[in-house]
Amino acid sequence: MADIENQTPVEETPADDVEMEEGAEAGAEAGAGDEANLTELEPETPKLVLFSDLMKSPIIEVVVGSGAEKTTYSAHEAVLVKSPEFARQVEEFVPEGARQIVMNDVDMDAMGSVIEYLYTGEYFPKKTSSARDAPLEKDPRQPTADDNGVGLLVHARIYTLADRLGLPNLKSLAHSKIHRTASTAKGELTYARYVYKESNPEDTTIRKPVAAFWATRSYSLRHEAEPEFRAMCLEFPQFSYDVLQLVLDNQEKGRGRGGDGEGSHRGPAVVPGSSRKRARVSQV
Repeated sequence: MADIENQTPVEETPADDVEMEEGAEAGAEAGAGDEANLTELEPETPKLVLFSDLMKSPIIEVVVGSGAEKTTYSAHEAVLVKSPEFARQVEEFVPEGARQIVMNDVDMDAMGSVIEYLYTGEYFPKKTSSARDAPLEKDPRQPTADDNGVGLLVHARIYTLADRLGLPNLKSLAHSKIHRTASTAKGELTYARYVYKESNPEDTTIRKPVAAFWATRSYSLRHEAEPEFRAMCLEFPQFSYDVLQLVLDNQEKGRGRGGDGEGSHRGPAVVPGSSRKRARVSQV
C-alpha cells in the first residue's frame, strides 16, 4: 500500500462561485435572446385533419333547383366550407335554426359534381390517365352525335358554378375537361351560347377558346349549322366581334408571311395565346 503521507494533496474547490465577467454575461444573455427569436421563427406544425374528422362535422342541407328539378344534398359542414361562398353562408346560420343553403338557380347535376369534388378532389367523368391529352371516362349522358352540346354543358355548368363558389382549382379542372369533349357544330354553338350568356364578360379563360374555335373552323362548321350560327351572331354581338377579330388577326399574320391573306380558313388548330389544351374536332 502506498504511503498516504507522500500523496500529492488535492486542491479544494473554492466555496464561492467565480463571478462571470460582464462581457461573458452579456454574451450569454444575447445567446438566450437569439434562441428565443429562433423559437418564434419556427413554423407551427399544421394540424392533421383526418377524413374521419370531416365526417364528425354537422350535416348541412344544400337545396338546389326548383319545381320538379328541386333536389336536396346532405353534406358535412367541414367539407362544404372549403368553398368561401359556402363558408360565408354557414357563418350566417342562426343558432338553433335550419342548417340549410338554398340555391334555386343552380343545376342539380352541377352541384352534385361540386360536392363530389369537395369530398374527393375529382368528379365524373374523370380522366382515364394522368397523360396530358388523356380522354375522359365514357359518360352515358352524352349522345353519340351531340347536337345539343350535352357533354360540353356538363363541364361548362360546373365551371361557372365553381367560379361562383370561389373554387379556382375546380374551374381549371372543368375547363380541362371541356377540351376533351367532342361535339357537333350545333352542339358547339349551344355551348358557345351558354358561355357568352352565363360567364363573366371579363373571363377570357373560357371565352377566348370559344371564339378561337369558331375563328379557325367557321368556314366549314358554319355550313353545318348556318341558321344556328347566324342566330348566335345576332344574339351575342360580342361573340361575332371576338370571332371576327381573330379571323382578321390571322389574315394579317398571313400577309406578313407573304401569304394571300386567305389562310385563316386553314389556320392552326389552336390560336396562339388561346388556352385551349388541344384541338377538338367536331363530330360528323
